[in-house]
Amino acid sequence: MSEEADRRTELGRFLRTRRERTDPRQAGFPLVGRRRTSGLRREEVAVLAGVSSTWYTYLEQGRNRNVSPAVLNSVARVLQLSEDEVRYMHFLAYGQMADEVSADTSISVIDLLIKVVATTQEHPYPVYLVDHRCDLIAWNQAATQWYDDWTKLPAGDRNFMHWLFTSPRARESIVDWRDLARDITARWRLEIARWPGDKMIEQRIRDLAEASPEFVCFWEEYSISEHHVNVRRLRHPDLGEKALLIFPLRTPYVSAPGIVYHFLP
Repeated sequence: MSEEADRRTELGRFLRTRRERTDPRQAGFPLVGRRRTSGLRREEVAVLAGVSSTWYTYLEQGRNRNVSPAVLNSVARVLQLSEDEVRYMHFLAYGQMADEVSADTSISVIDLLIKVVATTQEHPYPVYLVDHRCDLIAWNQAATQWYDDWTKLPAGDRNFMHWLFTSPRARESIVDWRDLARDITARWRLEIARWPGDKMIEQRIRDLAEASPEFVCFWEEYSISEHHVNVRRLRHPDLGEKALLIFPLRTPYVSAPGIVYHFLP
Protein backbone atom coordinates (compact mmCIF):
# COMPACT_ATOMS: atom_id res chain seq x y z
CA MET A 1 0.00 0.00 0.00
CA SER A 2 1.35 3.47 -0.90
CA GLU A 3 2.04 6.22 1.65
CA GLU A 4 -0.85 8.22 0.20
CA ALA A 5 -3.21 5.28 0.63
CA ASP A 6 -1.95 4.79 4.20
CA ARG A 7 -2.70 8.42 4.98
CA ARG A 8 -6.20 8.19 3.48
CA THR A 9 -6.88 5.10 5.61
CA GLU A 10 -5.60 6.88 8.72
CA LEU A 11 -7.71 9.93 7.87
CA GLY A 12 -10.80 7.75 7.70
CA ARG A 13 -10.07 6.18 11.07
CA PHE A 14 -9.41 9.57 12.62
CA LEU A 15 -12.64 11.10 11.30
CA ARG A 16 -14.62 8.10 12.52
CA THR A 17 -13.29 8.49 16.09
CA ARG A 18 -14.10 12.22 16.03
CA ARG A 19 -17.60 11.57 14.63
CA GLU A 20 -18.32 9.00 17.33
CA ARG A 21 -17.35 11.42 20.10
CA THR A 22 -19.53 14.29 18.81
CA ASP A 23 -22.73 14.77 20.80
CA PRO A 24 -25.68 14.83 18.34
CA ARG A 25 -27.43 17.40 20.54
CA GLN A 26 -24.54 19.84 20.16
CA ALA A 27 -24.86 19.44 16.40
CA GLY A 28 -28.58 20.21 16.52
CA PHE A 29 -30.00 16.69 16.36
CA PRO A 30 -32.45 15.75 19.14
CA LEU A 31 -32.05 12.32 20.71
CA VAL A 32 -35.23 10.70 19.44
CA GLY A 33 -35.50 6.93 19.65
CA ARG A 34 -32.62 4.52 20.04
CA ARG A 35 -29.38 5.23 18.18
CA ARG A 36 -27.34 2.21 17.13
CA THR A 37 -24.06 4.15 17.14
CA SER A 38 -22.55 6.68 19.52
CA GLY A 39 -22.05 10.20 18.29
CA LEU A 40 -23.20 11.43 14.89
CA ARG A 41 -24.23 9.23 12.00
CA ARG A 42 -22.35 9.52 8.73
CA GLU A 43 -25.37 10.94 6.94
CA GLU A 44 -25.76 13.59 9.65
CA VAL A 45 -22.16 14.74 9.19
CA ALA A 46 -22.74 14.84 5.43
CA VAL A 47 -25.84 17.01 5.75
CA LEU A 48 -24.16 19.50 8.08
CA ALA A 49 -21.01 19.64 5.95
CA GLY A 50 -22.94 20.14 2.72
CA VAL A 51 -21.73 16.96 0.99
CA SER A 52 -23.42 13.77 -0.09
CA SER A 53 -23.64 10.83 2.25
CA THR A 54 -21.79 8.68 -0.29
CA TRP A 55 -18.95 11.21 -0.53
CA TYR A 56 -18.47 11.30 3.24
CA THR A 57 -18.69 7.52 3.48
CA TYR A 58 -15.91 7.20 0.90
CA LEU A 59 -13.86 9.69 2.92
CA GLU A 60 -14.09 7.55 6.07
CA GLN A 61 -13.33 4.44 4.02
CA GLY A 62 -10.15 6.00 2.61
CA ARG A 63 -11.53 5.91 -0.94
CA ASN A 64 -11.87 9.64 -1.60
CA ARG A 65 -8.79 10.99 -3.41
CA ASN A 66 -10.01 14.48 -4.32
CA VAL A 67 -10.85 16.48 -1.22
CA SER A 68 -10.75 20.27 -1.35
CA PRO A 69 -9.44 22.18 1.72
CA ALA A 70 -12.71 24.11 1.94
CA VAL A 71 -14.84 20.97 2.12
CA LEU A 72 -12.42 19.34 4.56
CA ASN A 73 -12.67 22.42 6.79
CA SER A 74 -16.45 22.12 6.63
CA VAL A 75 -16.21 18.55 7.93
CA ALA A 76 -13.83 19.79 10.66
CA ARG A 77 -16.37 22.41 11.70
CA VAL A 78 -19.11 19.81 12.01
CA LEU A 79 -16.89 17.49 14.06
CA GLN A 80 -15.77 20.43 16.25
CA LEU A 81 -12.07 19.71 15.70
CA SER A 82 -9.38 21.67 17.49
CA GLU A 83 -6.77 23.66 15.59
CA ASP A 84 -4.20 20.90 16.12
CA GLU A 85 -6.65 18.25 14.92
CA VAL A 86 -7.40 20.28 11.78
CA ARG A 87 -3.68 20.51 10.98
CA TYR A 88 -3.36 16.75 11.46
CA MET A 89 -6.38 16.13 9.24
CA HIS A 90 -4.93 18.31 6.47
CA PHE A 91 -1.62 16.48 6.67
CA LEU A 92 -3.32 13.14 6.24
CA ALA A 93 -5.27 14.49 3.26
CA TYR A 94 -2.42 16.30 1.49
CA GLY A 95 0.84 14.94 2.89
CA GLN A 96 2.25 18.20 4.19
CA MET A 97 1.84 20.80 6.89
CA ALA A 98 2.14 24.50 6.27
CA ASP A 99 5.04 25.03 8.67
CA GLU A 100 7.32 22.47 7.05
CA VAL A 101 10.41 23.53 5.09
CA SER A 102 13.32 21.61 3.62
CA ALA A 103 16.52 21.23 5.57
CA ASP A 104 19.96 22.28 4.35
CA THR A 105 21.72 18.92 4.34
CA SER A 106 25.11 20.63 4.63
CA ILE A 107 24.26 21.55 8.24
CA SER A 108 24.48 18.94 10.98
CA VAL A 109 21.44 20.07 12.93
CA ILE A 110 21.72 17.31 15.53
CA ASP A 111 25.36 18.13 16.31
CA LEU A 112 24.43 21.80 16.64
CA LEU A 113 21.58 21.09 19.06
CA ILE A 114 23.72 18.72 21.13
CA LYS A 115 26.13 21.64 21.62
CA VAL A 116 23.20 23.86 22.62
CA VAL A 117 22.15 21.37 25.31
CA ALA A 118 25.77 21.15 26.49
CA THR A 119 25.69 24.88 27.29
CA THR A 120 22.88 24.27 29.81
CA GLN A 121 24.82 22.03 32.19
CA GLU A 122 24.73 24.77 34.85
CA HIS A 123 21.02 25.43 34.27
CA PRO A 124 19.17 24.45 37.49
CA TYR A 125 16.22 22.89 35.65
CA PRO A 126 15.97 20.11 33.06
CA VAL A 127 16.82 20.55 29.39
CA TYR A 128 16.70 17.59 27.03
CA LEU A 129 16.84 16.88 23.31
CA VAL A 130 14.65 14.32 21.53
CA ASP A 131 14.08 13.43 17.89
CA HIS A 132 10.80 12.66 16.10
CA ARG A 133 10.88 9.11 17.47
CA CYS A 134 11.18 10.51 21.03
CA ASP A 135 14.68 9.00 21.26
CA LEU A 136 16.66 10.84 23.94
CA ILE A 137 19.74 12.36 22.30
CA ALA A 138 21.16 14.72 24.93
CA TRP A 139 20.24 16.15 28.34
CA ASN A 140 21.77 18.24 31.10
CA GLN A 141 22.64 17.28 34.66
CA ALA A 142 19.40 18.70 36.05
CA ALA A 143 17.39 16.31 33.86
CA THR A 144 18.99 13.34 35.63
CA GLN A 145 17.76 14.75 38.95
CA TRP A 146 14.27 15.86 38.00
CA TYR A 147 13.54 12.96 35.63
CA ASP A 148 16.03 10.07 35.66
CA ASP A 149 19.62 9.19 34.89
CA TRP A 150 18.96 8.07 31.35
CA THR A 151 22.61 7.10 30.85
CA LYS A 152 21.86 3.99 32.93
CA LEU A 153 19.30 2.78 30.39
CA PRO A 154 20.38 0.41 27.60
CA ALA A 155 21.07 2.39 24.43
CA GLY A 156 18.01 0.93 22.70
CA ASP A 157 15.74 2.00 25.57
CA ARG A 158 16.82 5.64 25.70
CA ASN A 159 13.47 6.84 24.45
CA PHE A 160 11.22 9.24 26.33
CA MET A 161 8.02 7.34 25.47
CA HIS A 162 9.53 4.01 26.51
CA TRP A 163 10.79 5.52 29.77
CA LEU A 164 7.50 7.30 30.43
CA PHE A 165 5.37 4.16 30.16
CA THR A 166 7.70 1.46 31.51
CA SER A 167 9.88 3.05 34.18
CA PRO A 168 8.63 3.23 37.81
CA ARG A 169 10.85 6.32 38.17
CA ALA A 170 8.69 8.15 35.60
CA ARG A 171 5.65 7.84 37.85
CA GLU A 172 7.69 9.06 40.82
CA SER A 173 9.18 12.05 39.00
CA ILE A 174 6.03 13.25 37.22
CA VAL A 175 3.30 14.38 39.59
CA ASP A 176 0.34 14.20 37.22
CA TRP A 177 1.69 11.18 35.36
CA ARG A 178 -1.54 10.00 33.72
CA ASP A 179 -2.45 13.44 32.34
CA LEU A 180 1.06 13.97 30.99
CA ALA A 181 1.24 10.50 29.44
CA ARG A 182 -2.05 11.06 27.62
CA ASP A 183 -0.93 14.50 26.40
CA ILE A 184 2.48 13.30 25.17
CA THR A 185 0.83 10.40 23.35
CA ALA A 186 -1.43 12.89 21.54
CA ARG A 187 1.58 15.05 20.64
CA TRP A 188 3.57 12.06 19.41
CA ARG A 189 0.74 10.95 17.11
CA LEU A 190 0.80 14.37 15.46
CA GLU A 191 4.59 14.38 15.19
CA ILE A 192 5.00 10.94 13.64
CA ALA A 193 2.32 11.68 11.04
CA ARG A 194 5.16 13.59 9.33
CA TRP A 195 7.13 10.36 9.03
CA PRO A 196 4.98 7.78 7.20
CA GLY A 197 6.69 4.45 6.64
CA ASP A 198 9.31 4.91 9.39
CA LYS A 199 9.87 1.29 10.44
CA MET A 200 11.55 2.22 13.71
CA ILE A 201 8.52 4.23 14.77
CA GLU A 202 6.24 1.34 13.87
CA GLN A 203 8.40 -0.97 16.01
CA ARG A 204 8.29 1.51 18.89
CA ILE A 205 4.51 1.53 18.77
CA ARG A 206 4.37 -2.28 18.77
CA ASP A 207 6.82 -2.51 21.69
CA LEU A 208 4.88 0.07 23.71
CA ALA A 209 1.59 -1.67 22.98
CA GLU A 210 3.02 -4.92 24.36
CA ALA A 211 4.60 -3.26 27.39
CA SER A 212 1.84 -0.89 28.49
CA PRO A 213 -1.95 -1.29 28.43
CA GLU A 214 -2.17 2.41 29.36
CA PHE A 215 -0.30 3.37 26.19
CA VAL A 216 -2.77 1.28 24.16
CA CYS A 217 -5.68 3.06 25.84
CA PHE A 218 -4.28 6.54 25.13
CA TRP A 219 -3.17 5.62 21.59
CA GLU A 220 -6.59 4.34 20.62
CA GLU A 221 -8.23 7.57 21.76
CA TYR A 222 -6.82 9.23 18.62
CA SER A 223 -6.28 12.47 20.51
CA ILE A 224 -4.15 15.05 18.68
CA SER A 225 -2.15 17.89 20.23
CA GLU A 226 0.72 20.19 19.30
CA HIS A 227 3.59 20.75 21.75
CA HIS A 228 2.75 24.15 23.21
CA VAL A 229 4.27 26.03 26.12
CA ASN A 230 2.70 24.59 29.26
CA VAL A 231 3.27 23.80 32.92
CA ARG A 232 4.53 20.42 34.12
CA ARG A 233 4.66 19.37 37.76
CA LEU A 234 7.80 17.42 38.66
CA ARG A 235 9.06 15.88 41.89
CA HIS A 236 12.71 16.39 42.92
CA PRO A 237 14.29 14.09 45.54
CA ASP A 238 15.56 17.07 47.57
CA LEU A 239 13.54 20.09 46.43
CA GLY A 240 10.14 18.39 46.48
CA GLU A 241 7.36 19.20 44.00
CA LYS A 242 7.56 22.17 41.68
CA ALA A 243 5.49 23.42 38.76
CA LEU A 244 7.92 24.15 35.92
CA LEU A 245 7.25 25.98 32.68
CA ILE A 246 7.91 23.80 29.63
CA PHE A 247 9.28 25.62 26.60
CA PRO A 248 9.66 23.41 23.50
CA LEU A 249 12.10 24.61 20.83
CA ARG A 250 11.79 23.19 17.32
CA THR A 251 14.20 23.98 14.51
CA PRO A 252 12.65 25.13 11.21
CA TYR A 253 13.54 21.73 9.74
CA VAL A 254 10.99 18.95 9.86
CA SER A 255 13.79 16.35 9.96
CA ALA A 256 15.38 17.88 13.03
CA PRO A 257 14.79 17.05 16.70
CA GLY A 258 13.63 19.51 19.34
CA ILE A 259 14.86 20.79 22.68
CA VAL A 260 12.63 21.02 25.77
CA TYR A 261 13.57 23.69 28.32
CA HIS A 262 12.20 23.94 31.86
CA PHE A 263 11.91 27.20 33.79
CA LEU A 264 10.14 28.45 36.86
CA PRO A 265 6.86 30.19 35.89
